[in-house]
Amino acid sequence: MRHLRDLRAFIDELDAIGEIQHIGKEVDWNLELGAVARRSYELRAPAPLFENIRGTGDGFRVLAAPGGLSAQTGLTYARIAVALGLPPHASGADIVTALADARDREPIPPTILTTGPCKQNLMRGDDIDLLRFPTPLIHDGDGGRYLQTYGLNVVKTPDGSWTNWSINRMMLLDRNRLACLIPPPQHLGIIKAQWEQRGEPMPIAVALGVEPALPYVGGMPLPAGADESHYLGAYFGQPLDLVPAETVDLLVPATAEIVIEGYVSHTEFADEGPMGEYPGYLDRSTALPRPVLQVTAVTYRDQAILPVAVAGAPVEEDHTGWGLPHAAEMTHVLRQAKLPVAACWGVLESANHWWVVAVRPDWHERTGLSSQQLARQVGQTVFGAGKLAFGVPKLLLIENDIDIADPKQVIWAFASRAHPEHGEIHFANEPQNILPIYLDAHERLSYHATKIVYNCLVADRFDKDERPTPSDLAHAWPAEVRQHVIDNWQNYGYRDSHGSTPDDLEAAG
Repeated sequence: MRHLRDLRAFIDELDAIGEIQHIGKEVDWNLELGAVARRSYELRAPAPLFENIRGTGDGFRVLAAPGGLSAQTGLTYARIAVALGLPPHASGADIVTALADARDREPIPPTILTTGPCKQNLMRGDDIDLLRFPTPLIHDGDGGRYLQTYGLNVVKTPDGSWTNWSINRMMLLDRNRLACLIPPPQHLGIIKAQWEQRGEPMPIAVALGVEPALPYVGGMPLPAGADESHYLGAYFGQPLDLVPAETVDLLVPATAEIVIEGYVSHTEFADEGPMGEYPGYLDRSTALPRPVLQVTAVTYRDQAILPVAVAGAPVEEDHTGWGLPHAAEMTHVLRQAKLPVAACWGVLESANHWWVVAVRPDWHERTGLSSQQLARQVGQTVFGAGKLAFGVPKLLLIENDIDIADPKQVIWAFASRAHPEHGEIHFANEPQNILPIYLDAHERLSYHATKIVYNCLVADRFDKDERPTPSDLAHAWPAEVRQHVIDNWQNYGYRDSHGSTPDDLEAAG
């Protein structure tokens, strides 16, 4: 496992496999940058690295779509895999398993350095000017320019016992203020409430352009009290490098491109939003007064690179950076509960509204439970798992006889196996984030809503020897016949995965 220590090393690795598109043409931060990034997601094109942004000096750059999917054969999850130290051809299952396995390891605290690359430049006092950075107006209709879309918010409790790293959007207000979306039930909101109880603003550091694995840990629903930097140390088997911030008592990633320091007020608010968000919509009802972050210092690297996630229709970083780590934590939680889980997955194309729990095909023999009983246990375990439950509204419970990372197979299994009358198990008044557009007004106010498990299991409905098996190539033909057909596919005259026949290839050669 290769631990990439900064964003620049990550860009170099992606460049080497054709996953970076250098854009030297001047691009406007006002909507054009966001539109280019959005089209790159929709085509699964290489991640755009904007090197010439209108009105921006100092050599500042923007990397968009750092966690997008790839159209290259065998490299669908390459950006996520490389960020997490895995080979670029790693599958979604490989990534989820690696993250889940690290949850059972002893945490490794970071190494504290005296300085690092993030300290190359410093703004304090009247020198602070956030307007110098190439912050994009992403969508037409956004309430403002969003500086924080793919960075880490670092905070700790007033007693110093818990440091939390998370990703929450922040909108640029002026040269030294940001408006912050901080949902009260999330860990960032819980810690902010502790500072409010003391009557003090919350110290915070916003680290942008961090080493590539950190955003996936920031998007992982670790339990309250867990330090994400310690977990990532366990994941890589070596500590992260952190340095002290300049004006707040916090530690920040030594190689971050930009670090914004300051205090989140409990008395000052400013209008924030709307913003095109992970469900795939611009919801104008989400424009509300939010807490203000008053900036006390900014440090940044020479020719700093700002990472940008263009939230919206799937698949983008809200889905990959949230979906895969959430699936990993779900796997860990269900393992801890001794349930017969084989794998978990967030259906990225559902904008993280559908989640799949695949159980071992022999789950009925193992547990003696009915599918209804198992579905209820799975729902109680996942929806009762604190932060994990906050972003998981709909679970599909399926036998592990399909590829759960393939949305076509998930749709087929859901449609063909869930009973229309008794295939749903509802869980009322469960914790829920407020961004899905189907929520009612009272659900948004309470941060609670009904959740559901769709029971797609069939093993308890049939005798063991009479259970239906999929009639696809993987299951309905002997292995030797299947392999013979695959090996001879082009000999039948079919084109290969690049659209060429054997005759085409011979002529080209």
